[in-house]
Amino acid sequence: MRINFNHIAGIAASGLLIQSGCTPKEKIHREQVARSPNIVVILADDLGFGDLGCYGATQIKTPNIDRLSASGLRFNNGYCTSATSTPSRFALLTGQYPWRNDKARVLPGDAPLLIDPAKTTMPGMLQKAGYTTGIVGKWHLGLGSGQVDWNRPIAPGPNETGFDYSYIMAATNDRCPTVFIENGTVVGLDPADPIQVSYKQNFPGEPTGKEFPDKIRMGLTQGHAGTIINGISRIGFMKGGKKARWTDEFMVDTFLLKAGNFIEKNRTKPFFLYYALHEPHCPRVPSPRFVGSSGLGPRGDVIVEADWAVGEFLKKLDQLGLTGNTIVIFTSDNGPVLDDGYADRAVELNGAHTPWGPMRGGKYSLLEAGTHIPFLVSWPGHIKQGVSEALVCQIDFAASFADLTRQPNPGSDSQNILNALLGKSPNGRSSLVLDNGSGKTLVRENEWVMIPSYPGVPLFKDVNIETGLSPEIQLYNIKFDPGQRNNQAKQKPELVQKMKLSIR
Repeated sequence: MRINFNHIAGIAASGLLIQSGCTPKEKIHREQVARSPNIVVILADDLGFGDLGCYGATQIKTPNIDRLSASGLRFNNGYCTSATSTPSRFALLTGQYPWRNDKARVLPGDAPLLIDPAKTTMPGMLQKAGYTTGIVGKWHLGLGSGQVDWNRPIAPGPNETGFDYSYIMAATNDRCPTVFIENGTVVGLDPADPIQVSYKQNFPGEPTGKEFPDKIRMGLTQGHAGTIINGISRIGFMKGGKKARWTDEFMVDTFLLKAGNFIEKNRTKPFFLYYALHEPHCPRVPSPRFVGSSGLGPRGDVIVEADWAVGEFLKKLDQLGLTGNTIVIFTSDNGPVLDDGYADRAVELNGAHTPWGPMRGGKYSLLEAGTHIPFLVSWPGHIKQGVSEALVCQIDFAASFADLTRQPNPGSDSQNILNALLGKSPNGRSSLVLDNGSGKTLVRENEWVMIPSYPGVPLFKDVNIETGLSPEIQLYNIKFDPGQRNNQAKQKPELVQKMKLSIR
C-alpha cells in the first residue's frame, strides 16, 4: 500500500491521528525517515577486494572504512559491472549494462557525454522522489558534445543527468584537463589564461614527460607521456589555466570539503550524494600528512588517505545528527592494479599485501578480481551488523533505490535487491553478465562463473595482470574455488551451454 504523507500530515494537523507513545508529528517523521533516508554512495577508484581490513588485509590499516562493516553489512559477493572505470560508473548511474553500449569504454578527458540526458538516471529518479542530488569527485563519463570550450559553461554533464550539484574532475587524475568543474564551470579560471585541451597533438612550447623526463618527479613505465602538470606527466595535452589547475597532494581535502558542505547544506531534507574518491588511482600522490603512513609506498599511503577521508566524512554525519537516517554504501569501481603507468614502486613495495584477496586477475581482467570488489552497506538502527553471501551489484542501485522511494525503476538491467542490501534477505541476484571494460563478457550464475572462449594474450605485461582470455571455455565454482584454478568446463558441458544463453 502506498503511503500519502501529505494526507497523513493533513489528518495530523486536524488532530485526528493519535498513537500511544508518539505525537502525530513524530509518527509522520518516523514514517518519512523509513521511506526517505539520505543515501550516500562512496566509490573508491581501483580498490581491490583485499585492500581493506574488514576483508582480511593486515598490511594496510583501514579503521574508518571498517567502521561501516562493523555497523552494517559486509558483502562477500559484491560486484561492479566492469573491470574498468567508465563502463562501471555508467552502469552504476544508469542501471544499464555497459556492454550494451559500444561507446562505454575508458574515455579520454575530452570525450562527449556518454549518458543520454533524455533518459532518467538513478540520481534523476531520486530527484523525482524529492531528493537533492550531488556528485563530488571523479566523473569520467564525458562532457558536452565532444567540442568542449573549457572557458565557458560546459553542458551537458552531471547537472543534465540527474545531479542538482556537481564538483568534479572531468576524467581521471592522470588525464588532462587537471582542473575542477563546479556546476559546469571550471573553478578558478583566469580569462586571461584560457584552457586548451587536445588528445591528438601537443601545444607548442608545452613540455611533455616523453621529451623532458628530467622535468618530472615521477618516472613512467608506460603511457602518460603528455603534458607535465605539477611535475607529473599526464595522458593528453593541455595549455593554459595555470591558476585553475589542481595540486595533486590536496585533492583529498578539496573533495572532502565539498562533500561535507553538500550534506550540511541539505541536512534538513532527503539527499543523495555520490562521493567519488580518486584514490588509489594513479598518479598516487598522497598529502604530505600521509606520506609513509602505510609502509607500502604511495599506493598504500593513498589508501590510508582515503580511509581518513571516509572517517572525516562519517564524523560530519555524526556531528550533523544524520548518521541514523543515512544509508552509506562503500564500494569500488573495479579491481586493483599495482603498476598502472607510473614508477611509484607499487610492485616492489607491496610486500605480503594481496589487493586482489584470494582471487586472480585485477583491473582490465575477466578473471574474478576484475569485478569482485569491496561492498559495504551501513544504516545504523536499520541494518544489523553481519556478513552476507548474497550476490549484489552496483547496477542494482537504480531498481533498489526506486523501490525504497516508491519510484519507477529507471534501469533496464537493474534488479530490485533492496531486501538483500538492507539485510532482510540472504538472497540477491541469481546471475550477472560482467565485462572487462572492452566489450568481452563473462557470466556469473549463482556460484558458477563462465568465461567464453576468447583468443588473445593471457597476460597484460605492462600491468602484470592476467587477462582471463583463453581459447578454451572456462567454468569455475567461485564458492569452492575463488582462485579459479580448477576449470570444470569439460566436466559440465550442459551448464556451460546454459550459461552461454545469457551472453548477448
